[in-house]
Amino acid sequence: MRPTFRRLAAPGLAALLSMGAYCLALAVHGSYPFGARSRAVNDLGNQFVPFHARLWDLMHGATTGDLFFNWGSGYGVPFLADFLSYLMNPFSWLVGLFPRELTDFPVFLVTLLSIGLAAAVMTVFLGRLHPGPGWLRALLAVGYGLCGWVVNDGCTDPMWMWGLVALPMAGIAGDWCLHRRRWVAGALLLGACWAGNFYTAAMATLAMVLVLGLRLALADRMTGGERLRAVARAASMTLVGVALAAPALTVSLAASRVAQPAPEASYGGPPALGEQLAQLLPGGHGGSDAPEVPHVFVGVLGLLLVAAFPFLRAVPGRVRLGWCGLAVGVAASFVWRPTILLWHGFALPNGSPYRAAFVLSALLTMIAWLALAHRPRTGELAAGAALVAVLAWCCRAQSSVVAGTWVLLLGGGALCLPALVAMRRFRTHRAVRTAVAVALTCAVALGSAFAAFSVTAQRDTVAWFRPKTTLSGPALAARTGLTGRADWPRSRTDPGPHEFADNDPLLLGGEGGAYYSSYLPAATAGALHGLGAGWYVRGRHTLSFEDPVGRALMGVSSSLFPVAGHQERYVLRRSAAAPLLTVRGELPRARRGGTVFARQERVLGARVYEVPSVRPTGGRAPLSGRAGWTLPGAGPGGAGTTFTARCAPGSTAVWYAPWFSGRISGLGGGTWGVGQRDMTANPVRTLGTVPADGVVSVRFAGPGRQRLPAHPLGCVAPRRLATAVAALRAGGPVRLTVSGHGLTAVLPAGSSGSALLAVPAVRGWSCSVDGGPARVPRSFGGLLAVPLGTGASRLACSYAPPGLASGLAVSGAAALVLAVVAVVGMARGRGTRSSQRLSEIVTKHHICRMALQRTAPEPSPVPGEKARE
Repeated sequence: MRPTFRRLAAPGLAALLSMGAYCLALAVHGSYPFGARSRAVNDLGNQFVPFHARLWDLMHGATTGDLFFNWGSGYGVPFLADFLSYLMNPFSWLVGLFPRELTDFPVFLVTLLSIGLAAAVMTVFLGRLHPGPGWLRALLAVGYGLCGWVVNDGCTDPMWMWGLVALPMAGIAGDWCLHRRRWVAGALLLGACWAGNFYTAAMATLAMVLVLGLRLALADRMTGGERLRAVARAASMTLVGVALAAPALTVSLAASRVAQPAPEASYGGPPALGEQLAQLLPGGHGGSDAPEVPHVFVGVLGLLLVAAFPFLRAVPGRVRLGWCGLAVGVAASFVWRPTILLWHGFALPNGSPYRAAFVLSALLTMIAWLALAHRPRTGELAAGAALVAVLAWCCRAQSSVVAGTWVLLLGGGALCLPALVAMRRFRTHRAVRTAVAVALTCAVALGSAFAAFSVTAQRDTVAWFRPKTTLSGPALAARTGLTGRADWPRSRTDPGPHEFADNDPLLLGGEGGAYYSSYLPAATAGALHGLGAGWYVRGRHTLSFEDPVGRALMGVSSSLFPVAGHQERYVLRRSAAAPLLTVRGELPRARRGGTVFARQERVLGARVYEVPSVRPTGGRAPLSGRAGWTLPGAGPGGAGTTFTARCAPGSTAVWYAPWFSGRISGLGGGTWGVGQRDMTANPVRTLGTVPADGVVSVRFAGPGRQRLPAHPLGCVAPRRLATAVAALRAGGPVRLTVSGHGLTAVLPAGSSGSALLAVPAVRGWSCSVDGGPARVPRSFGGLLAVPLGTGASRLACSYAPPGLASGLAVSGAAALVLAVVAVVGMARGRGTRSSQRLSEIVTKHHICRMALQRTAPEPSPVPGEKARE
């Protein structure tokens, strides 16, 4: 029991100190769960809280869909790739243990526990890198667990936090390769790394390949053949480990190939050298004016030891040169485009190009431990302290060097430097050792907490990091209203336009068009945009329909809207809606060009619009061309340009100008457009009711030259729309059943033509009619269309994630290889142990026999024996 406790004491200390320091920082800052300020900034609020809310729903059977398909978002989208990317951190599954309205808390635990586990595993790995006291390894591991990357970048992306754990796990597996041990356990460890989050696991694996290569190069007692065998062992272990997590790769790769392309990312070149070096100093962020840089600091203790490492005479020169060269090389690779692509899977990330910065923090931690394990002398520590002082002075003008940086350097240095000196000089004095332990522990714990607080406080000054409301009181009230009106699958209850987070349907429930994901299919984005829905982020974030025709053709019977003048009150507006599945005759072919109103009518199957010609009647004169109208800008006073058209009195006027940015006013009301080609697209929006004289005047006022379609206005005839919806409902299915990733419909007797599903047509669907062979459905207006032939009575459709079958096959083959190796290894181990036991028995028997022969008396001669001889 005691040896086990000793083994766990140091990792446990690292976990407790790192998690305690992070909690202390949040408590002082007043952040959730220790204060009123929400942590749900950026993607944490827009993606991770909503995704974890859906995971809660799946675990408790409280949602439509399953792991394969999500009926609630984007009017029906694939889900498995999102699950494998966003929710495979093992700590994410803790969400099921808490009430749904407290989803923010288990999401916080994902980050907190990942920090603790990463520090604990790093403590173990440092011991394999070089032997030494566990509590000192734990203190350095705390600096890794709360490194600059964590408090600046990783804490808002729980899925990335698994990479922080994966790196020392991969390091332990590499150490086993170095010592020719535990191949099966190493493969399992790497499989766990890649399954938790393959994106950051790839970075961690590459980093530990570099570390293993350096350790092999520096190993004195290894022959060339032994080095080759270690490399082969590592390569096979990595191959099998990655193959165990193959479904995460194959499904995600297949989904990314058909996903809506991200906005084009460009690399503007490396930041200034001073800004890069300043990131070694703890506690800095720089605020809104700070350039993009790799965040790498590991605390004052780690920085001081890294600076002293080049001066350590107890470490051979080539070892110092190798480790320093590796750290410098990795740092340089972060700011060179070809190697940036290598770190990020050969795709320049949309956002910070320095997502792999935790790798350098890990290398700095390893170097710091190698320095501390060799007990640096006073002069060597003094040289390191002088180097840190020069660095701080040279970087004093950089944006990330703030008052908190100086507090940490001076306060932390005043504790760490004397403690390190005393630890070497008075290592035999128990009282001194205790004082040193207390001083270093306080310096590391309080310094890490202060650094996390400093970075968080600076980041909160950036408007882009304004927290989302997520599951606050208004959101809970809205969710209650949605679930009370649920009518699925007869119709959809839409959470409406984006209000709480970019994934409102996941957060609130219902079946809407909003969805924000890196895997959102291009077919979904194109279909919804083509029919008049809005989008953000170049289509990677789709929005719900806001016009009556769009809602009708997608089967939306209720939509959630805010009450005018009340920011925290919402109301469900009812509208006529077609069923989810409708039976049509011959589907008309698509026409080139045409307006969004014509595309909606084609899918609806009825004429419901009056599309008038518009003419400029006031303000600044626009230019007319084939592509539409070019507006010269609002001009002085914001006059804009006024267009006039005529429609039937009593009809509903709507406008559509997807790329217009500015104020649109008319018919006694007004709305704002936020369009920006092709990043942000406005949806079709209601303007108002056409007056008795039939005159519709609309003013577009926006900055700069902008474009409008040739027909930006349409007028919906309410009676025609009601008649069209009633006809579709009359011809709808007799019974419709929707399962997790499929649907079954009993059709009216003798149905013919085609069945049209109000679901975007994405890859993976197959349908059969009357139990016939499964066939891939067609796309009609971007929605699923299934030819029925004649006399059809039953339709069954099912969705299967592309890439899943091949991934499972690879994973199964890897598991078989692993099992065979494990069985052979066990058999060899038993054979070896049996041989050793037999050898020991024979040896003991021989020794005993020889001893008996030496001690036994000479036997008396038998009478007559000598005579016979």
